[in-house]
Amino acid sequence: MQVQLSPKPAPAEWGEAALLSHATAGWMIHHSEASQIQQAARRLANMGLREVQLTGAWTPSLQWAFAQGFMLSKGEVTLRWADAPDEILQMLEQRLFCANWVRKLTNASPDALGPLELALETVTFLSELAPGLITHRLLKGDALLEAGWVGLHAVGRAGAQAPVMLELDFNPTRDRRAPVSTCLVGKGITFDSGGYSLKSSEGMLTMKSDMGGAALLAGALGYAITQGLTQRVKLILCCAENLVNEQACKLGEILHYRNGVSVEIVNTDAEGRLVLADGLLAAVESGATRILDAATLTGAAYMALGGNYHAIFALDKPAQQAFLAHAERAQEPFWSLPLEPWHRQQCPSHYADTANSRPVKGGGPGGASNAAGFLSRFVPADGAGWLHLDLAAAFCDNGNHLWAPGATALGMVTLANWLQDVEHAS
Repeated sequence: MQVQLSPKPAPAEWGEAALLSHATAGWMIHHSEASQIQQAARRLANMGLREVQLTGAWTPSLQWAFAQGFMLSKGEVTLRWADAPDEILQMLEQRLFCANWVRKLTNASPDALGPLELALETVTFLSELAPGLITHRLLKGDALLEAGWVGLHAVGRAGAQAPVMLELDFNPTRDRRAPVSTCLVGKGITFDSGGYSLKSSEGMLTMKSDMGGAALLAGALGYAITQGLTQRVKLILCCAENLVNEQACKLGEILHYRNGVSVEIVNTDAEGRLVLADGLLAAVESGATRILDAATLTGAAYMALGGNYHAIFALDKPAQQAFLAHAERAQEPFWSLPLEPWHRQQCPSHYADTANSRPVKGGGPGGASNAAGFLSRFVPADGAGWLHLDLAAAFCDNGNHLWAPGATALGMVTLANWLQDVEHAS
């Protein structure tokens, strides 16, 4: 089925503001904004179209907008791009390949994708894109505790599968002494029951997607590699299942992190920040000049942004603005939420340096900022070069006018372009 763009309004019989009308060879889209193109593609997918040929004058950004809407949560679709130079077509194919990998991994059922599988799938995916340029190390189970990664071990020790930390190194220079420009840290909770702070059945249903941060960062690194990334980048994934048994982390436990910070557990469903703290400490040890973590971290970010934007937090405001400039160019919606040094004190504890949350539903007012403040304890004091992404738009539970049910891969293009930003990586 052919799909074309038209600068003219739809015929009157289709309605004054119709997105679509039927043409002789297929369908005509009567709008030229990216969000409207994505909506039109969503409608065509919902009509049952499974194979589409874009024809006529399409910019790369509008073709990508269509591709984001023209997808399914089960089954496959075939999208053929409009005529364009070979380098544009190759770029679109590589982008779609990486985004589909993110979606497939995030949508995988938790019985099929445990912590070790998540780590190994990531290694395979990136090694195939950059043969000979990827090295990695896995720490699993009690080896994490021996290495001092207390947060990841505590969260994952009740899992049906042992927790895993993946440290992956993409080094296109092949020089072991080359500086690390950027270190990415991803939350890889392959299923989140909430632990003893047990979620409701409804709240638990989509918690296979709680590794969406890990998948998105791996997909973004993969896409950046296909676009010629020349900087050395490390990827740290903190992978675990947050389950309940006699070994599970208990409320009131105190963890002592490698940087000397002690943390009282007041909510076992605030587990993502516990594992990210280890990942951030590892990132600091890498010597990277930029550190970015990404996680499906708080319901508070979702409540603030409605599932339409990713939240970004930073103490380093120029670094935040540079990232947001990339997001604007990629037409991917990110929104900055407040983070100041005093947010570190917003999760007080009588018994430790800090608690991992507030002992109230949702972490209380400003919960997403308080979580970011907690994480800021595990990066250098002024937060220079550190960005925190709370991925409120990583997963669309039931689908909507823009997205099929499941993972969106939103933000992948922004992240890949930011990784290639040599000026801000030096």
